[in-house]
Amino acid sequence: MTLASPAHADYSEGYKFLESVKKKEGEKVEKALMENSQIVNAKDVTTGETGLHIVTQRRDLTWLAYLIGKGANVNASDDHGRTPLQLAVSLGWREGVAQLLDAKAQPDPTNDAGETPLIFAVHRKDVDMVKTLLQAGASADRADNSGRSAREYANVEAGKTSQLAQVIEQFGAKGSKPKAVYGPVM
Repeated sequence: MTLASPAHADYSEGYKFLESVKKKEGEKVEKALMENSQIVNAKDVTTGETGLHIVTQRRDLTWLAYLIGKGANVNASDDHGRTPLQLAVSLGWREGVAQLLDAKAQPDPTNDAGETPLIFAVHRKDVDMVKTLLQAGASADRADNSGRSAREYANVEAGKTSQLAQVIEQFGAKGSKPKAVYGPVM
């Protein structure tokens, strides 16, 4: 009588890479990237998360900078449309937000509910984060799926005279950031 052997777990290279990122196994991550540099953008098949999502969730600035330096897509979204920037804002992780914006993360991506990082910052009542996102080009007037924008949430939740609403009025001019002007200044 022969017994069947247990199924051999033949995990994909992407899965192994993401597991190594989760476990902070630097040598394994480095080896995987040397063998295939594109693996830096591997996505978890069940969540759509990339290595950047993983390190953002644990607020790991060292790993965030490392993966960005290896070419990770800072605008990759998971299965719910969340980008690493949206996660960093929702966590109130200013250093991560700064690192992602410096790496050219789009300031206005939307998740499945149409929410932008700026809307998350307004819900958190995080004035500094709101200012940072507006200065990076986020739109105060981009509406979520319920039809409300960050500007409207700020006025409703905090009141039109609140510091939050004032920052949006100051830095979030209608139509978003000003366009660059080429030519002589008169």
